[in-house]
Amino acid sequence: MRWNPHGGDIYSQTYDYDFSVNVNPCGTPDRVKQAVIDSVCSLQDYPDSGCTKLTAVLSQKEQVPEEEIIFGNGAAELIYALVHTLRPKKALLCAPSFAEYESALLSAGCFIRFAPLMEEQGFALTEDFLEQLTEDLDLVILCNPNNPTGIVTNRKLLLRIAKICQEKKIFLMLDECFVDLTLRPEEITMKGYLDQYPEMFLLKAFTKTYAMPGLRLGYGFCKDEHLIERMYQMLPSWNVSIPAQNAGIAALSEDEYVNQAREIISKERPWMKQKLEEFGMTVWDSGANFLFFRGPKGLAQKLKRGKILIRDCSNYPGLSEGYYRVAVRCRRENEVLMQAIEQIMRWCD
Repeated sequence: MRWNPHGGDIYSQTYDYDFSVNVNPCGTPDRVKQAVIDSVCSLQDYPDSGCTKLTAVLSQKEQVPEEEIIFGNGAAELIYALVHTLRPKKALLCAPSFAEYESALLSAGCFIRFAPLMEEQGFALTEDFLEQLTEDLDLVILCNPNNPTGIVTNRKLLLRIAKICQEKKIFLMLDECFVDLTLRPEEITMKGYLDQYPEMFLLKAFTKTYAMPGLRLGYGFCKDEHLIERMYQMLPSWNVSIPAQNAGIAALSEDEYVNQAREIISKERPWMKQKLEEFGMTVWDSGANFLFFRGPKGLAQKLKRGKILIRDCSNYPGLSEGYYRVAVRCRRENEVLMQAIEQIMRWCD
């Protein structure tokens, strides 16, 4: 059986609550569900390999030219497509960060150098990272907000990184899959600088924002149209299904739904942080729809017995046993999690 290094392992046993995946707490929009249902009548057809309608709708919404957009079967597929298109010999990753970057790079035979994010600096990306941008690098991958910490890197530092990468001919990939569920995404995203930095690829996905990971729909932006074309050559034909394309079109009209989710997250995240700190946990200041904290070893396993799933982060590079990530959900679910943790902490005493 294939090992799952991520959260969301709801198939090995039954869980009542899954806090291990960071999707929109409002659940999948009804309009998206209906789009999938309506797609049943089209299952006899092959999907539109160019995602023509979806591309046009996303282009208009994001104000990015159609030829600078690429879609994949989830964001993970595009990570692999970019890596196998660029074929970097040496890449720089932060640690901890999303595991698929390392997996994709290793699959392409790339040497990886890790830049550790230090706990004493709040796991934040600092100006010290600039010294890591050496001319022998071919690729730098950053996640903003970072996964699993939820820490947001300010745009001023990202612009300095982008400028140095441009000067030293280092390709830069920015993973912004969580940015749309931050309170003010327009202050974080680097989308407005695509023209200035054509060797920068922005990765995004419908997965987290619209709570539709089961459909697998990711996308990316890059000013380099030739790169987009080469990436498409790395992808299989018909990689984005008809239900996924139709769901994506429906999701892009759900502005109020996304705003509602941001409001919920902005209220629930500080409440959860305070509760966890009251239980003696060390909790970092996340800007995303999840919280990263350090607690007692074995906490995830104890919660599993109560049919509650959280993300054990011990398999992230740079982390060890006792680090965890929990999604921010609606109050009723969050209360269940906090009550369960409180009980466990009492038993530990």
